[in-house]
Amino acid sequence: MNWIQIRVELSGDIVEAIEESLLAAGAVAVTMQDGADQPLLEPELGTTPIWDDTIVTGLFDSDINIDQVKSIAQAVFEGLSGRPFPKLKIDILENEDWTRKWIENFKPISFGERLWICPSWTTAPNPDAVNLMLDPGLAFGTGTHPTTALCLQWLDRADLQDKVVVDYGCGSGILGIAALLLGARKVIAVDNDPQALAATLDNAGRNNIPSNAIQCFLPEDCPDLEADLVLANILAKPLYELRDRLASLCKADGQIVLSGLLKEQAEDLSAHYANTFTMQQPSFSGDWSRLSGQK
Repeated sequence: MNWIQIRVELSGDIVEAIEESLLAAGAVAVTMQDGADQPLLEPELGTTPIWDDTIVTGLFDSDINIDQVKSIAQAVFEGLSGRPFPKLKIDILENEDWTRKWIENFKPISFGERLWICPSWTTAPNPDAVNLMLDPGLAFGTGTHPTTALCLQWLDRADLQDKVVVDYGCGSGILGIAALLLGARKVIAVDNDPQALAATLDNAGRNNIPSNAIQCFLPEDCPDLEADLVLANILAKPLYELRDRLASLCKADGQIVLSGLLKEQAEDLSAHYANTFTMQQPSFSGDWSRLSGQK
């Protein structure tokens, strides 16, 4: 299949902001390379060096709406950096397995006391842990992004035994499958991307999840139900728009967990949901945040 490649050259101090913006806009991989043949000497402990001039490349599925990608990337970038959005160079690439090159760098990660996310091609470092074996394929969600990590940490601490969970915007299925491995009885996974639904079912099978424990739907096909927990790790704009729908999927006294939003968006979005949920104080990871509440 073909791919869309977006390249941007910019100074090193805003590389993280453009990386986050491309991931938020749906990039399946983001890579960085030196833009000016600058050597990087041995870094100080705990630091991650980056070139003064860096080329950042985001890889997108060929069917993606490029105008929507630009809009989302610009909003996230300007929110993180406070600077004008840089000029993008857009190219079409043919038939190279760029995703596989990227996931070679995807390593096992622990989230809290029980849960590990492990690439499906590795051996779990702690066989006694709750190990989710994951191959993201073309879907978003490996646990490396702060918003996903915030949700996984919440799940690790939660009592999910025999709970019914909605994973709205499921991507790779990572949150819903983690909930099942941590004791949930059933997951309804929802995404507007058929490839995400396929990846979710594939990863569920990889983790020996019974076929009747997870069901996948496009948003328009999602059944009406009242779940114990509703998860939505998407972006702030759709979280505003989906408030009533997400609330309708959550039973009285049920819980909601929202992520995919920037730190400065947390207070206003929390107030937006406060008419239906008793919202808790937000949790933060860098520039990103997670909200939770009870109906």
